[in-house]
Amino acid sequence: MNVFLKQDASIVRLRYIFSLALLAVFVSVAGLEAQPADTPSPDTRAVDVAATPTFVVKAIEVQGNKTISISAILAKIKTRVGQEYIQSVISDDLKRLYNTGYFSDVRVDRQDHEGGWKVIFYIEEKPVIGKVTFSKLQYFSPKVISRKLKTQEGKFLDNKSLKDDEDMIKDLYAKKGLTLVEIQTETTPDEVTHKVSVHFIIHEGYRVRIRRIDVLGNDKYKDKQIIKVIRTRTKTFFSSGYLSQETLDEDMERILSFYEQNGFIDATADYVTKELPKGFIDIHISINEGKQYLVGHIVMGGNSVVTESEILTAMENIKKDKVFSREKLSVDIARIRTLYFDRGYIFADVKETTSLDPATGLVDIKLDVIEGGIAYVAKVKIQGNARTRDIVIRRELRINPGERFDGEKLKRSKERLNNLGYFEDVGFDIEDTDQNDRKDLVVQVKEAKTGSFSFGGGFSTVDKVIGFIEVEQRNFDFANWPTFTGGGQNLKLRAETGSTRNNLLLSFTEPWVFDYPVSGGFDVFRTERDRAQDIGYAYSEKRIGGNIRLGKEFSEYLSGRLTFRREAVTIQDLESNVSADLLAEEGTNTVSAVGTSLIWDSTDSAFNPTKGFVVRGDVDV
Repeated sequence: MNVFLKQDASIVRLRYIFSLALLAVFVSVAGLEAQPADTPSPDTRAVDVAATPTFVVKAIEVQGNKTISISAILAKIKTRVGQEYIQSVISDDLKRLYNTGYFSDVRVDRQDHEGGWKVIFYIEEKPVIGKVTFSKLQYFSPKVISRKLKTQEGKFLDNKSLKDDEDMIKDLYAKKGLTLVEIQTETTPDEVTHKVSVHFIIHEGYRVRIRRIDVLGNDKYKDKQIIKVIRTRTKTFFSSGYLSQETLDEDMERILSFYEQNGFIDATADYVTKELPKGFIDIHISINEGKQYLVGHIVMGGNSVVTESEILTAMENIKKDKVFSREKLSVDIARIRTLYFDRGYIFADVKETTSLDPATGLVDIKLDVIEGGIAYVAKVKIQGNARTRDIVIRRELRINPGERFDGEKLKRSKERLNNLGYFEDVGFDIEDTDQNDRKDLVVQVKEAKTGSFSFGGGFSTVDKVIGFIEVEQRNFDFANWPTFTGGGQNLKLRAETGSTRNNLLLSFTEPWVFDYPVSGGFDVFRTERDRAQDIGYAYSEKRIGGNIRLGKEFSEYLSGRLTFRREAVTIQDLESNVSADLLAEEGTNTVSAVGTSLIWDSTDSAFNPTKGFVVRGDVDV
């Protein structure tokens, strides 16, 4: 009995000690929770750090790659061996690999490895395209389509690119009126090369023809006027009537432009198509004309150099109470800028503000002119003349350094440069200098071919067989060996031979003698001709001689020429039935002549004039 009592006492003591321990733990936990969350105790911080240990990347492994090297894949990621494993860096690595477009799937895993982690990237590559082929095509060649595809041999196969290519092919056919085209794509993998062949199966269908075009909603203009504006045409004897989706869409813009030019700036246009049997359709064009707007008040400000009257006179299209058109307004604003440009204000600008009043149908226009200052030419730079000498270009310019910029002079300079025939294109640009009112003028030219070599032959009842050969250089320079080009001179050599005639000609012209506006040149010739077929009796005529030419510009459009000609004419081999007058000319005679010309030429182009006129008077002695 005593034994049991002792044991019970021991048990009681143990329970007492255990209870005290539990109470101590409870009190300590309660004390911790009572402290502020943002000021943990030193013991707590130590526990937290120990609860989130860091791991070092001990190894990186790539699995699943077939054609792309491991080094190329590792070069795309930021995770490195020996660095801390960071989940955000791993996530970015996955995005970078996927965004390369080389992979259809990218996953990552980690394994314990030598006290750290091994990072494993599982790669599933997109297959590389081997060949791209097409089914039999009628309307397009495979080369034409292939050039426009995103799916190309050697690239990675991409489903989105395939879908884009199918849409592109449909659009391509739709532009030819083939709107019923169907496309299927087949891919065939090659287990040996790990490449895939792509085959486009295109069911082209047939071209749709237009039976009829109806226009609805056009109260102001007749159907014929609208149909004349568009390019889509019905099937007739003179037109195939094939539908082109691209042209039809552009036709809606043409209709809107037509209405806008006539003041209907709110007009809208759309169309619907109705399919008919046997590949025909009807097109129904719906137009909402809206209100026709007229020009209301024209107000301007900021102009001090050019008067309001001058500006209104320059505005040829936009007048009060006339039909308003934004396109015509833009043209007139360009004319206003030209007014300023011609006076040296090359950076003058005009800002327009329009105010529409649907109730009155009027458009009020406000023009704000920003005049800027006068600009003068600092330097003239020539660009693009690989062969032509600078002086040949500069002497044609009507504007020089130190002068005020002038639009009319620049325009005339361009005309003169084009008239040389040496350039495909002539343009001007302006460059800033260290002075605000001084700008460099840059002349930009694109040189054309100026040399020619031609030959030919033929047959006629008079001359029988005839042939010729001709060499000409319109931009010749006798001092520029070995190319002999770039001096602005003209040299021509022509030889002509046949059964009844033989001709030789050498011609040379220097348009600026010693760089003065005086032209000089000469022609040397020899001609031989059997006149038997011309007048019914036989004799031969030979001419050897030449002429010297001088020319002078008296003004921009007026020039004069003086020509001295001398030749020796030999008449021989006369038959007995020739006339007495011709018989008296037998032998060699010397003929001299002086000719003068006065020319007024105000045309804007020597090759394709659009304005101006030419008047010429000649006197020969």
